Amino acid sequence: MNVLFLGTGTSHGVPMIGCDCAVCHSRDPRDTRLRPSIYLELDDGLRVLVDTTPDLRQQALRHQLKQVDAVLYTHSHADHILGLDEVRRYNHMTRAALPLYGDASTLADLRRIFSYVFDPDAAKGGGVPDLRLNTIVGPFCLGRTVVQPLTVLHGGRPVLAFRIGGFAYLTDCNEIPAGTMAQLEGLDVLVLDALRHKPHPTHFSLSEAVEVAQRLGARQTLFTHCCHDLGHAETCAALPERIALAYDGLRVACR
Repeated sequence: MNVLFLGTGTSHGVPMIGCDCAVCHSRDPRDTRLRPSIYLELDDGLRVLVDTTPDLRQQALRHQLKQVDAVLYTHSHADHILGLDEVRRYNHMTRAALPLYGDASTLADLRRIFSYVFDPDAAKGGGVPDLRLNTIVGPFCLGRTVVQPLTVLHGGRPVLAFRIGGFAYLTDCNEIPAGTMAQLEGLDVLVLDALRHKPHPTHFSLSEAVEVAQRLGARQTLFTHCCHDLGHAETCAALPERIALAYDGLRVACR
C-alpha cells in the first residue's frame, strides 16, 4: 500500500490568514500545509480518501487524483468534512455511487450538514453527489484490504483512527485508550497528531506525541495536523531518530 499526504495542517491551514510569522512566510514548501487528509493506494488497485477537507478540490488537482473508490471519515469537524460536495466529480467520472464510511455520529452529522444530498424530500439535480453511507461498527473490507477502526479521544469526543496492515492513521487526538494502544503494536508506519509545542486540550503537543511514538516503536512515525508553530526543517532536526513531520505531497510505502 502507498500513502499520499494531501494535507498535514490544522483547521486554519498554514499559512494562516493574516499571520506574519516566519513559518507562514516560509519559502520551504514543506511549511505549506493544507487541511489534514491522506489518499491510500491499496494493493488491489482501489483508491481511498480519508476525510474530505475544505481543500479537497485543490488537493485533487495538485496530485491528479483521478480515482476515488471510497471515503473513510475520522470525525465530523469542519476541516474534515466540508469538501464533501467535491466528490460528485468522481460520480460523474464513474457513473456510480461513492461509498462513505464513518461512525454513527459522523454519518448523522453528514446527513444534517449536507441535507440537500441525503434528504429524500429535497429537490435533486445533476449537481448533487451520489453517496452511500456505511456505519462502521467493527473491522470491514475494502476490496481485499481489511480496515481496522480504532477509537481515540479528541478532547472528550471519541473519534476514529484506522489501521490497515502495518499502517495506522491517528489524526485529531490527545489521548489513546489502553485497548487502542494494544492494537497499535508492530507498526511499519504510524501517523500521529502533533499540533504544537504548547499543550492543547484536544490535540497532542509535540512532546506528548514523541512520547507516544517512542512507546509504540513503529519503524517510522510521521506527525500531522501541525500548526504554524512547527517549522518543518528545524522541528525535524530536533526530533528523535525514526520520527519526523509529514508534509503535503509526501508519499510513503507501507506493508
